[in-house]
Amino acid sequence: MNEREKFGSRLGFILVSAGCAVGLGNVWKFPYMCGQFGGAAFILLYLVFLAILGFPIMVCEFAVGRGSQKSCAESFKKLEPKGTRWHSYSYFCMAGNYLLMMFYTMVSGWLLYYCYRSAIGEFTNATLSTEQVGEKFSEMTASPSTMILWTVIAILLAFGICSRGLKKGVEKITKVMMVLLLLLIAVLAVHSLTLPGAAEGVKFYLVPDFKAMADHGIGNVVFGAMSQAFFTLSIGIGAMAIFGSYLDKKRSLTGEALNICLLDTFVALMAGLIIIPACFSFGIKPDAGPSLIFITLPNIFNQMAGGRIWGTLFFLFMSFAALSTVVAVFENILSFAMDLWNWSRKKAVIVNIFALIVLSIPCILGFNLLSGVTPLGEGSNIMDFEDFLVSNNLLPIGSVVYLMFCASKNGWGWNSFIKEANSGKGIGFPAKIKWYVTYILPLIVVVIYLKGYYDMFSAKGMMYLIPWLIAAVAFLAVVCYLMFSRKKNRN
Repeated sequence: MNEREKFGSRLGFILVSAGCAVGLGNVWKFPYMCGQFGGAAFILLYLVFLAILGFPIMVCEFAVGRGSQKSCAESFKKLEPKGTRWHSYSYFCMAGNYLLMMFYTMVSGWLLYYCYRSAIGEFTNATLSTEQVGEKFSEMTASPSTMILWTVIAILLAFGICSRGLKKGVEKITKVMMVLLLLLIAVLAVHSLTLPGAAEGVKFYLVPDFKAMADHGIGNVVFGAMSQAFFTLSIGIGAMAIFGSYLDKKRSLTGEALNICLLDTFVALMAGLIIIPACFSFGIKPDAGPSLIFITLPNIFNQMAGGRIWGTLFFLFMSFAALSTVVAVFENILSFAMDLWNWSRKKAVIVNIFALIVLSIPCILGFNLLSGVTPLGEGSNIMDFEDFLVSNNLLPIGSVVYLMFCASKNGWGWNSFIKEANSGKGIGFPAKIKWYVTYILPLIVVVIYLKGYYDMFSAKGMMYLIPWLIAAVAFLAVVCYLMFSRKKNRN
């Protein structure tokens, strides 16, 4: 059995884990949600929910990883009480990582392609309208060969980094990417703040407007902030647990999780400081939704002095954010084969390169040859379905599993969790909040889970909503059965 690799430094662990958390949810979804829900008032709620929702779950996931010294493929099995079935959730965790990469690698390829297109000056044309920029995006998604090429480039880049090992590859190169990402954020934010009319965007972004929040519906804003705080950290499918398994016991997990949350939040806030003032400067609404990145922003850069440079730097920043997540999740995927079958890293890399290329193709074809496939109803595509399975199902339910595993007497148990979480120097996890972690927090996550189903399908009518809600409750019931049932003793 090979000795488990360890991070070379504390900074490496923080930056790699933050790289997993920092992704398109920060630099794509967060700014347009701020635009939709009234700016600073939304941010205040987001920060509160990040502290009371995402942070405790992250500590739980790190603790399971470090306590087991295994990936999610084996961690539950090693720590669970004899006769319990917690290890059954490992299969959902592994499926979640693959499902996430089946569409995330494609979007990473989009960003690399847009970085290339910006660098060669494709968007440097003052006569281009937003509609024409949108047509360029449609041309890209309509071409399977272009999409496959750039997806393969993203896969090869990320697996190439992972193939060098934890210290020499994942840690060393992710540290460089994260440092460059932070530098690019600073440069782009300063530039955005110097644009004419940017002050109005800053005011919208940083000065709370509770009247605007009320206009959007307080319940909608609260739930939006709650959901974003929950989903931004990539918790629930073992993507964080793997890095806990590579960590020594010199530092407490609470302090490390706090540093990662702060860095993740900093990137999200700075991304908004780049995008929203620029939107105000050019008279464009910052609530354009997902099209903000690939249609609205290229048109903004097109109108800027030096737009070719600023557009290239922006998409380079976006590429680093996406690739840092891909590298982190790929490391988790490689660990499955290394933990379960004792494969060498080289063998795991080669097999998974081909596996991920094949698995990503349905999502790519969902924008062209398979565009008629609408798993979630009219207007949806295969990527929406894959994202739905991960974001609306596996992340929330997985978070409940980690919480209950760490708090339940039928699982690893509160005392074992606290001992692991507080091993080493640094901030301790407060043992007095056991009741909150055991009962309140799982209930909040279940509400987010069911509300997500309701929001997605209620507009399609009750006949469409009810079967999906039944499916959601059934999935939740199956997971509860796996968590709390014990195998019968046949002796």
